[in-house]
Amino acid sequence: MKILVTGAAGFIGFHLIRKLLDKNHFIVGIDNINNYYDVDLKNDRIKMLGENSSADIFTFIKLDLADREAMSTLFSNYKFDIVINLGAQAGVRYSIENPNAYIDSNVVGFLNVLEGCRHTNVKHLIYASSSSIYGMNIKQPFTTADCVDFPISLYAATKKSNELMAHSYSHLYNLPTTGLRFFTVYGPYGRPDMAYFSFTKKILAGEEIDVFNNGEMQRDFTYIDDIVEGIVRIIDKTPSPQTSSITTANAPYKIYNIGNNQPITLRRFITAIENACGKKAKENLLPMQPGDVPITYADINELISDVGFKPETNIEDGIARFVAWYKQYYSV
Repeated sequence: MKILVTGAAGFIGFHLIRKLLDKNHFIVGIDNINNYYDVDLKNDRIKMLGENSSADIFTFIKLDLADREAMSTLFSNYKFDIVINLGAQAGVRYSIENPNAYIDSNVVGFLNVLEGCRHTNVKHLIYASSSSIYGMNIKQPFTTADCVDFPISLYAATKKSNELMAHSYSHLYNLPTTGLRFFTVYGPYGRPDMAYFSFTKKILAGEEIDVFNNGEMQRDFTYIDDIVEGIVRIIDKTPSPQTSSITTANAPYKIYNIGNNQPITLRRFITAIENACGKKAKENLLPMQPGDVPITYADINELISDVGFKPETNIEDGIARFVAWYKQYYSV
């Protein structure tokens, strides 16, 4: 198959492309390689992909999702079978500082992806949503049938808008779309702006870490290999047109949660990093940050029933693998 992966230099995109190349798919990866975090890490990911594949099965193109003309040309030139949209401006807290970046990438950019898929008859669009869209919902665990009309960050609002936009294109143009609500993804080659990355860096350096909400938050941490396995299985699970009890709209549209289904406290998370690093953390206890939520907890029953997959990597094993990578990569 001919597959487009956006966000190719990103954390999930990099790992997904490695998996797809092992299956001998032809992959085009795009990324604008912005400076939201360490550009060297992004470039190293792309370099590794190039070194471990031949030019006839992997092509990387530096391209911004928000560039409408360039995106239209890309789709016209390649006529993709499958599109996996992982490219986005990430981060809850940064959306408070730089909201325009989120509209450009996550809304305008996603529209360009939808238009490309529509005009070139893409067979299946899979796109990244986020557990952030559940906001401060009271009911646990979160299910895809829950109301998600109350985002508490612009980042979450853009992800909700992606799901709405995808549904409209599925209904109007019969474009099969599947949205994936990822729950706190972590692992080797991860994002430096994530807590596990910065905690590891500071603990190894003997520096103080900021612990929000006194470590009482809970997260459904999901190891990167589990996320990738879920995406790969969903590629062939093209949604059929379906209706519900609240609408007569008939669209090939689906949403899944991909989480570990086992939320853990920030305290256990920090302990796992301390054990992997072999050092105790120095903590600076702080209140909850704007845009953060107290708990994320994924109901993954539909993922299990539809594609037969349940993430199972526990936090201790996953963090140990990440810390081992970190020490090797940064020569600590």
